[in-house]
Amino acid sequence: MQLKRKRKLTPSDLEDLFEEAARTLRRLPNPPGSGPKGYGSTWPDYVQDTRHAYGYNEVRMRVVPSAADIAQMEACLDWLRLVSPEDAKIIWLRAEGHRWRYVCIQAGCVRQTAWRRWVAALATIAKKVNGGRLMKPVQFDEWKNV
Repeated sequence: MQLKRKRKLTPSDLEDLFEEAARTLRRLPNPPGSGPKGYGSTWPDYVQDTRHAYGYNEVRMRVVPSAADIAQMEACLDWLRLVSPEDAKIIWLRAEGHRWRYVCIQAGCVRQTAWRRWVAALATIAKKVNGGRLMKPVQFDEWKNV
């Protein structure tokens, strides 16, 4: 799926798009019973406390993403296939907001290597999405996120 865009995407634009895609994925509804069943019974759930029997419990409000947000998320997930699975994992972990320490543990490399692979993967995706050209060369000083 292609997004309608007026200008070429830079790696920093892609970073923002991947973060928005991760937020959209978290906002999608996940109704009870949609996951694997595991152990359980076929009996319906019963109310443990009389306060909860009449709906006096806390109300959770969820903002369901729009169709455009979901389309943009799907496009971002398709872009992850343009790089290796290891690099895609680093991009997605950073998009979800994980710290570099956790990313390094999951990727099995040191922080500098994970950061270089993240920058190179974003530049690769930007180049492939833009049709083979980057809008401007990547400046390593602007990518430093210490």
